[in-house]
Amino acid sequence: MTKRNPYLQKISLCVLLAFSICNFTTVKAQVVKDTAKKLLLAVADKKGITGYIVKQANVVYPDLLCGVADNSADYIENFSINRREYIMRMHKKGKTFFTKAASILRKYKLPEEYKVLLALESAFNGNAVSKAGAVGYWQIMDEVAAEYGMKYAPQLSAAEKKKQEAALKKALVQPAAKKEKKPAVKDDRKNFLKSTYVAARYLKDRTRNLDNDPLLIVASYNCGVGNVWEAMKKTGVANPSFWDVKSYLPAETRSYVMNFITLNVIFNNYDKFVSNTLNFKPVKVKLGSLGADAAAAVAESIQQY
Repeated sequence: MTKRNPYLQKISLCVLLAFSICNFTTVKAQVVKDTAKKLLLAVADKKGITGYIVKQANVVYPDLLCGVADNSADYIENFSINRREYIMRMHKKGKTFFTKAASILRKYKLPEEYKVLLALESAFNGNAVSKAGAVGYWQIMDEVAAEYGMKYAPQLSAAEKKKQEAALKKALVQPAAKKEKKPAVKDDRKNFLKSTYVAARYLKDRTRNLDNDPLLIVASYNCGVGNVWEAMKKTGVANPSFWDVKSYLPAETRSYVMNFITLNVIFNNYDKFVSNTLNFKPVKVKLGSLGADAAAAVAESIQQY
């Protein structure tokens, strides 16, 4: 009997063991692959799709609004559903004004996103007059118009008009004195370019007052910087954000800022909004709703798994 070399015996055993492991792994992988394929194909039955696919969120926030998704996504989504016609109308009207407004904002090194304030303030109506007496495209108050050197026709607020009407009723008892007609004053607030330059200057000043925080600046445009400062103090936070001060601001201002975010986000994703393909969060969709052709494509892709 020939004596075998122990060293060669060890090498043979190692080779045999390695071959067995490789073969087992290949078989196991094939079994897993086949099993998975069968399960997936069962889901993608052309006659009756019972599975689901997940459409991922595809909304893209403007750079200025990065980080606000968690606090605004639900609001924007609801607004996009409930105010769809309004959004489309503002987007259409904005084509005439937004480019010019953005150009002026850039001259003052301001974010272009502020241009949507035109839609929120006056809906692009240069003759708009608010109950508070704000006038024009950017709804500028008399005090601001005077501060920034605009020519303007003084406006009375709704409350002041009531007082004036009451006074006139009393005056009817006595003979009315003849009043000289005053020449009409041209109001710069109704001029798009002049009012946009003033709005840009006003916003630029607020960047210094509010540490260049865009949402606080937008809030101040609606309710005044004094009210924003007061809200900031109430938070007790060293450097509060809009989300910190939100609950201390007037309800109108809270909505105003949220609508500013909303219009910017939707306009930034307008094609997807119009085609109803804009997703703010992952959406589970039944494969059956895709139709036979799409189902066949799914089955084919699974076969290549």
